[in-house]
Amino acid sequence: MLELAKIEMQLGNDEGCQQYCQQVLRITHDNNDQASMMMADVMFNKKQYQDAIYHYEKLLDGRPDHYEALARLIGLLRRGGRLKDVDHFLSAAEKKSGRGKCEMDAGFQFCKGIYQWYCGRAADALSLLNRSRCDSEWNEKALEMMIRICLNPDQQTLGGEVFDSLSVGNDRSPAPSSNNNALSTAERLVKEFPSNDDPYKGQVLESLVLVASKSKPNAERALTIFVDICQKKREYVPALLGMAIAYQILKQTPRARNQLKRISKMQWTHEDAEDLESGWLLLADLYITAGKYDMASDLLKKCLEHNKSCCKAYEYLGFIYEKEQSYKDAASHYDTAWQYSNQNNPVIGYKLAFNYLKAKKHVEAINVSHKVLQIHPEYPRMKKEILDKARLALRV
Repeated sequence: MLELAKIEMQLGNDEGCQQYCQQVLRITHDNNDQASMMMADVMFNKKQYQDAIYHYEKLLDGRPDHYEALARLIGLLRRGGRLKDVDHFLSAAEKKSGRGKCEMDAGFQFCKGIYQWYCGRAADALSLLNRSRCDSEWNEKALEMMIRICLNPDQQTLGGEVFDSLSVGNDRSPAPSSNNNALSTAERLVKEFPSNDDPYKGQVLESLVLVASKSKPNAERALTIFVDICQKKREYVPALLGMAIAYQILKQTPRARNQLKRISKMQWTHEDAEDLESGWLLLADLYITAGKYDMASDLLKKCLEHNKSCCKAYEYLGFIYEKEQSYKDAASHYDTAWQYSNQNNPVIGYKLAFNYLKAKKHVEAINVSHKVLQIHPEYPRMKKEILDKARLALRV
């Protein structure tokens, strides 16, 4: 019966899969890991996220060290805006297996690593994922995540222009040596990537490394590879997104926009979730640059429909409200982005404090400024342009 459920899932028949899984769980008194995970996947595909979370939580109540289920649950909790709940499940796994064993377990390190990444702690995430990449079961997943972190440690919109133009002269970008080190690490890791499940994934990652160098010859090489992949597999989202980013590096925005529009019309799937979201964000970025705020807002709301923890979507919405001089609404969206970034992102913190200042919420501006300066004492313009002005306003 479980095999029939797998067949139904492969055929895309969620209802049929759900029926077989329910029968298996009824017979086994809810004691079948595979059936529970398939049920969760079906709920996920149907966008019933809370039901999907319930099935994983139930499974982990009995087996806190089921790391495949825990990794999927962490992804779901992130999409449901419940990242703070992850600590409970990591602690339960440590309690069951013991801290010493967890430190040596590749599955636990992977789960902890992706959680740190979702919280915006790139260095901690890389350290933890590095421990899991030597394990055959977790190698491919860990390597892919590490490569993507190295290519985009600050979780920016690759190919985007809105925030890049703002950062010019503000000294907010990582040092060139830091970028070069991350790129060199990504180049080394890509050579280790096995690409067992998807023959094109390794090519896409290799090409993204080329694009990340931001040199025209490398972007052209990468574009050739992406086009070749799309000729073999027309609706392959990672390659379509890669093409759009390459076109942006080559300053061919209309062509980038065409690829992104194709992505925006595609059906959402679990497998392509991250790339679809990145495509929507990049297209929203292009619309904002063109002053098409309504079209951008629709895409950003679509991102949040599928991922309530999407900091970048809230950040873009905050930027739109800021441009419209609706500073209270801007601050509200920047504050949500600030919370979901675990108050780790100084750029978001600066924007939040700035909009609090413009909205005459001086105490809030001071509090956020202090938090940013605690982590980044030399952060540009924070003290002079926000903190000092907010203090002065309170004295007047």
